[in-house]
Amino acid sequence: MTEADWAVALEVFRVSLPRRGDKGRDDRLFLEALHYFSVNNITWRGLPERYGHWNSVWKRFSRLSKAGVFEIYFEHLASLSTSADLVQMFDSTVVRAHFGSRSKRGQYGQALGRSRGGFSTKIHLKTDFDGHPIAFDLTGGEKGDAPHFPILLGLGPDVDPRAAMGDKGYDSKANRQAARRRGAVPVIPYRSTAISKPTFFPKALYKGRARIEQAVGKLKRFKRVALRCEKTKQNFASIVAIAAGFILIKSVHTA
Repeated sequence: MTEADWAVALEVFRVSLPRRGDKGRDDRLFLEALHYFSVNNITWRGLPERYGHWNSVWKRFSRLSKAGVFEIYFEHLASLSTSADLVQMFDSTVVRAHFGSRSKRGQYGQALGRSRGGFSTKIHLKTDFDGHPIAFDLTGGEKGDAPHFPILLGLGPDVDPRAAMGDKGYDSKANRQAARRRGAVPVIPYRSTAISKPTFFPKALYKGRARIEQAVGKLKRFKRVALRCEKTKQNFASIVAIAAGFILIKSVHTA
């Protein structure tokens, strides 16, 4: 993160803050603390002293998380995309939950479930054609990709793409129709068991899907994302939004 990066982060963060309530003493230090926390996956008590008292950082994070500030912060950055109106790409990744208690008590509504990877959460991600995150949603790890496609299609910047791209996991008649209703061409390969396949498939365009896979890799470099330690869906969504926002910063101020 360069000084130019931090300048963009601060500008967008301050616009995202609610008008009422405590504004905080040092926004730059607070964002640096969140960056350190999400990258290194430490406990709040493990924050270095240079970021201030850990409890003060945690309380402010919790308050802003409940207010949805970090999702707004991410949405502001995502709205600056220059290719979301051309192609939007879809993918998902499963992250295993690593917090202490794994009993069923309190799991309802927290985007947690049992999958092959164990007790986990699935991050449904949408990027523009440049591979920049523009929307995400959270479900239990056992949820399929295809049923979530129409939901994810409606999230993010308020623009309809010319093409909606996903892998075979999104192959369904309903998903292709959902894309076409928005004026988008579904660039989704057919499964091998499909009865009737079109003779033409835009293979050259589909090669660009590697960018969303790279975006997933960037997102999981933030250890707090790759190893879900937040017990609530809201707090984990805030961490994902923070990480995705930091990924976007580079593309924002250089565009």
